[in-house]
Amino acid sequence: MQQLSRRKFVAASATAAIVPWVSRLPAAPSKAITLGFIGTGGHGISRNLRSFLREKDCRAMAVCDVFQSRKKKAVGIVNKAYGNQDCRGYDDFRKLLVRDDIDAVVISTPDHWHVPISLAALAAGKDVFCEKPTLTIREGRVLVDAVKKHDAVFQTGLEDRSIPQYHALCEAVRNGAIGQLKHIEVELPTHKKVYREERQAPPKELDWNMWLGPAPWAEYSPQRVDWMGWRMIRDYSGGILTDWGAHLVDTALVANFAEKSGPVEIKGRGEIPEGVMNTAKKTFDVHYRFANNVTMRVVSNGVRIRFEGTGGWCGNDGWRGEPKAHDPGIFGRSRAPNRMWSLPHDEHRDFLDAVKSRKPTTYTAEDLHRLSTTLHLGAIAMELERPLRWDPTKETFNDDAEASALRSRKARDWANA
Repeated sequence: MQQLSRRKFVAASATAAIVPWVSRLPAAPSKAITLGFIGTGGHGISRNLRSFLREKDCRAMAVCDVFQSRKKKAVGIVNKAYGNQDCRGYDDFRKLLVRDDIDAVVISTPDHWHVPISLAALAAGKDVFCEKPTLTIREGRVLVDAVKKHDAVFQTGLEDRSIPQYHALCEAVRNGAIGQLKHIEVELPTHKKVYREERQAPPKELDWNMWLGPAPWAEYSPQRVDWMGWRMIRDYSGGILTDWGAHLVDTALVANFAEKSGPVEIKGRGEIPEGVMNTAKKTFDVHYRFANNVTMRVVSNGVRIRFEGTGGWCGNDGWRGEPKAHDPGIFGRSRAPNRMWSLPHDEHRDFLDAVKSRKPTTYTAEDLHRLSTTLHLGAIAMELERPLRWDPTKETFNDDAEASALRSRKARDWANA
């Protein structure tokens, strides 16, 4: 009854950006885990909604999107899957969060909404599955602290650790198959499409103020809501570096035992073509050094990762390319003790299992924060156009107030706009 009264209070305060905290109990193992889906664009439907619909121990209860057509499409998919008309569609995620019959939410919005909606969901007593990355360094730490405060389960929507090819590379490197790791080479694709802004009135089906949310106010243009257009604008994302980079750089961090820490020195350069709406670098060349003196280069050139050590090398070309090495026999060996965890289930199955067990997921909020921070550090180094020194423990730049100020951004008061 106390929990119910708190939720009624939340409903009465629906104009608040972050809903009050509500304590929750773990989902009973025999009970289907009920889910709400916030953000039902291409990835939200094709990757997340459809993946969870295939699982027998969860049930999609509601969907939410600021585009009416996307919301209606998702409602139709859910109802067709279950053969009923029970799925409820929402325009405002806060209305979904106050529902007592939803255990967890799946967030597939543009990047600038990832953490604010996650915080609201945690405050409402929900477990959270959220896409990568964060938007700033500071909000990542706030998210980690909130997950701990509410004793919640958090899963990052990033599949790499359950992909056999990348798992095999990390296992080989962590267990010394190439000797002592010295250097990591990461290549990321260059998005070829050029975006030039065409400002116009937003379509009637779109709540433009809600789409912008905490980002600075801007006039609508179709390019801003394009699936890749918004990723190239720093108000909403960090470009290819934080998008594709979240995949391969996570593998790099894991192989280097750095998934819970980060680099100590960063420098980089990048370019934005003239006459485009981009504010994130289209091409880049970023260099990192870690405390163990391992170096990493992240460059826009293709899709590739390579690990170089004192006793050889390994890596792969292309997304999910087969692992290669100086000696192909380094893969598939039995190692005891093994300094790499076992290949986990995919992130959707792993999340449901964790909701039941209350054990940590494959991709915790801390992992998301550390991965995103590494990528944000590269973006800040390119913005300031000078080398930076970072303290992964204190999470601050050493004697650099200008760089430290870029760890966070001021949020727009969208709820009262």
